[in-house]
Amino acid sequence: MGKVIVVDANKCYACLGCVVECAYRRAGADESAPLTSAIFSQAACDVVAVGIEPVPLVCNHCEDAPCLQVCPTRAIRRDSEEGPVLLDGELCIGCKACILACPFGMIRLRKTGAGGGAIKCDLCSDRLAEGLLPSCVTACPSGALTLKELDEVVAAAKKRAGAELLSGRKK
Repeated sequence: MGKVIVVDANKCYACLGCVVECAYRRAGADESAPLTSAIFSQAACDVVAVGIEPVPLVCNHCEDAPCLQVCPTRAIRRDSEEGPVLLDGELCIGCKACILACPFGMIRLRKTGAGGGAIKCDLCSDRLAEGLLPSCVTACPSGALTLKELDEVVAAAKKRAGAELLSGRKK
């Protein structure tokens, strides 16, 4: 199994550090440059309000990714079974099929810059290849975003579910 970004919404305080860092990286802009709407619109992650609570949103790189299945040009692909779901902007025709297919709303159309294709998180695959963490994870000052092995996340979830089930039976 591959790696995923795990979100602890209880630690997020909506600083938008993850979004800004992702935007600069994806835009290829120097961080000393002013943050413009053209740069900001390149971010592949987001922080949304759920009630009054901020919740970071990142691509889940689904095991059976619907976006990958519906892409007519194969612009969305996975280089390995465990790898992240990637998007090749050169092949993207902006048909919006992936946007409609994503159950988490983590793909959107590019508003500015080259082409009218889609934008999605690539888990900073170039950084991962160098042994580095994704930009959003390193930029998060509160530790709300962490990178973990998917099998570790699944095991922890099963353990929590089992503990909840057992605690419910004891009442």
